[in-house]
Amino acid sequence: MCLLIETIKVVEGQIQNAAYHNRRLNNARKELFDCKRAIDVIEHLKLKDAELNGIQKCTITYNESIVEIKVQPYTKRKIESLKLIVDNSIDYSYKYADREQLNELSAKRESCDEVLIIKNGLITDTSFSNIIFFDGRKWVTPNKPLLEGTKRQQLIDERIIEVEEIKLSDLKRFSRACLINAMLEMGDTVVDCKNIR
Repeated sequence: MCLLIETIKVVEGQIQNAAYHNRRLNNARKELFDCKRAIDVIEHLKLKDAELNGIQKCTITYNESIVEIKVQPYTKRKIESLKLIVDNSIDYSYKYADREQLNELSAKRESCDEVLIIKNGLITDTSFSNIIFFDGRKWVTPNKPLLEGTKRQQLIDERIIEVEEIKLSDLKRFSRACLINAMLEMGDTVVDCKNIR
């Protein structure tokens, strides 16, 4: 049976974006395991005193039910350059615990800090985040991400970012890229598009 994960940011003991994580976790359980009874991640997340300070990364492993919950202090990776990698067969439409295919792509980053994955001629995601681009006027995100992230969806719903088809040839339109995921807020990790190789 496949395992999935949900990564949740906890700031000073406060669970971030819980409604989006609940929605994705329960949609995956319903679609993959035919589970009709919803789980509320907040009810399962009991933080210890030491986990109430600073920024914590909570990883929930689950299938039909919750298998494991791990909480650890979060350290942000420094990302200043991206290597373009083509993979037309990758499928990460659910947040699977098995990241072998993503890790293999990440290992091809050479001297860059991270990879930017192209699938069927379209920009998708990095190996661990969604991506948004600034065109001088607005921030846009690819319409075909590998994974529909919770932070991405929140920013779309709040109309902070727009969704567009982004081809490899469109990269020249953009000046900056920003990596976003449950742990990375918009603006936390910004890459100059000149550093996408």
